[in-house]
Amino acid sequence: MRAMMRVAGVLLAAGHSRRWGAGEKLLADWQGRPLVTWAAAALGAARVDHRAAVVRAPQVAAALPGLERLVPDEPDEGQAASLRAAVRHAEAVGARKLLILLGDMPRLRPETLDAVVAACGATPAAVRHPDGRPGVPACFPATMFSGLLGLSGDRGAGALLAEAAVVEVAAEELLDIDRPADLHSSPNSSAR
Repeated sequence: MRAMMRVAGVLLAAGHSRRWGAGEKLLADWQGRPLVTWAAAALGAARVDHRAAVVRAPQVAAALPGLERLVPDEPDEGQAASLRAAVRHAEAVGARKLLILLGDMPRLRPETLDAVVAACGATPAAVRHPDGRPGVPACFPATMFSGLLGLSGDRGAGALLAEAAVVEVAAEELLDIDRPADLHSSPNSSAR
């Protein structure tokens, strides 16, 4: 049954990391290896049919072997350009669902990604963040691809998640590395 669903999983790793400062955030060391490789490993173990990453920097792409490299159409625009690249990839491979995750969330588990995909039906699914709102990782059915293609700027798809099925996860799994100090967060803390 799942094979007929065709799920594309796309790691967004093309951000500008404006709160980070100098250097490439996604290549920063987190527990002994580049930050982006943790989310990539979760995607690699998740039950999806196609795996890709939206990447700007060649150095980041080099850290992600095994993931098809996608390039945002307008790299300076922000997250919407990355989402459009992900949707175009999903459409090209005939996916019926699109799973989105971020490269700066190193504690994501494959089981969480699988739960988000399973909860995605006629409406999207997303994890509930500590602030109560649904957010990434998130999964969108193909019926929402046109809405994702219509996004612009750096706001992401949050508005499209208002009616999302919500998957509950421990707050520490949603650690989001935005600043160098976040690299030293304790196992029970979350940056969101």
